Amino acid sequence: MNVRVSFRPDLSVPLRCAEGDDTRGPGGDDQIGIATKTRAKPKKPSQFKVLMLNDDYTPMEFVVMVLKRFFHMDLEQATRVMLHVHQRGVGVCGVYPYEIAETKVNQVMDFARQNQHPLQCTLEKA
Repeated sequence: MNVRVSFRPDLSVPLRCAEGDDTRGPGGDDQIGIATKTRAKPKKPSQFKVLMLNDDYTPMEFVVMVLKRFFHMDLEQATRVMLHVHQRGVGVCGVYPYEIAETKVNQVMDFARQNQHPLQCTLEKA
């Protein structure tokens, strides 16, 4: 029968240096401290807006399909964004970190080209 014993030190008790160590403070008293490790908080990545540009040739149904397929919008939201792009000339499809935004722009542009539509998509810093 194997018995496994592990020792877990009590972290609430401060560690003292052995006698003879020269760790006395200016007043001659022992210095007791807790070793801490600081962690740098990771910086949030910069966000980028994916923008769709209006043109006079791409069918509205195709734009709705792109918004549903690449930006995971439901029919109502995709229709609303498509109408905004149609009426205002440009609309925001989503906001993402740079790499994701760039990938979405490339996916949309490739898909539009494959389907022979001049749909344009770009990104800008949010």
